[in-house]
Amino acid sequence: MSLFDLTGKVVLATGGMSGIGLAFLQGCARQGASAAVLDRDAAKADAVSSHLRSLGAGRVHVETVDVTDEAAVEAAFTGTVAALGRIDCVFANAGISHRAPGFDDLDSADYHRLLDVNLHGAFYTLRAAVRHMKARARQGDRGGSIVACGSLSIYHGLPGMEHYAAAKAALQAMIKGLAVEMGPFGVRANMLVPGFILTGLTDDKPETKQIIERFSAITPLGRPGELSDIEGPAAYLASDASRFQSGDTLVIDGGRLVRNG
Repeated sequence: MSLFDLTGKVVLATGGMSGIGLAFLQGCARQGASAAVLDRDAAKADAVSSHLRSLGAGRVHVETVDVTDEAAVEAAFTGTVAALGRIDCVFANAGISHRAPGFDDLDSADYHRLLDVNLHGAFYTLRAAVRHMKARARQGDRGGSIVACGSLSIYHGLPGMEHYAAAKAALQAMIKGLAVEMGPFGVRANMLVPGFILTGLTDDKPETKQIIERFSAITPLGRPGELSDIEGPAAYLASDASRFQSGDTLVIDGGRLVRNG
């Protein structure tokens, strides 16, 4: 049996149709996990489901959900449990990005729109995960893994993105609290912080070459991240291999954060 074996486990990711959310599910599917894909856009549901099954996912379940809708998140978790029987790992990943010209130009509507997704949507997701995992534990089925997607903006000052960084920093604090609260139930909580990761959202842009060169120059490993770089950490955090790691922040950035200068 593989150290990262996920056979029989169910991994759920919000924003799971693409990008880092899908990469997280791919890493878990390769280890035999069943996947629950929650996303507001289900246009690629059939293709993504087939892809995850081809990688080794036991079963794949898709729920169309906007994480800013509290009731919809609860319904999606209920639907997932009804379809797959349980949820062992939750990756609160759905998020948007926005940059204002400056803090004084940050429009209140844009501020609230970003927090609605990146913080409040993550809260609804994590709360649903906690409710499910506590209920399982009280029935004698302890354990689970809660993971939130963070950002290097927690550590670096980004002009015009103070609202984005604030949401991620608040989420990091929430994860620390959950690690303490959920420990007695055998559930661990951690944050995964990707560095600059090339996704389909950036690959087709004309300035991609310049972006790659810039981030390669400031990254000790000499390149930006790829989606496949998320798969190993995902399998680790979802599996029993990480059973004693909780309340932590796992940075996957090629060494960029610790680079001097």
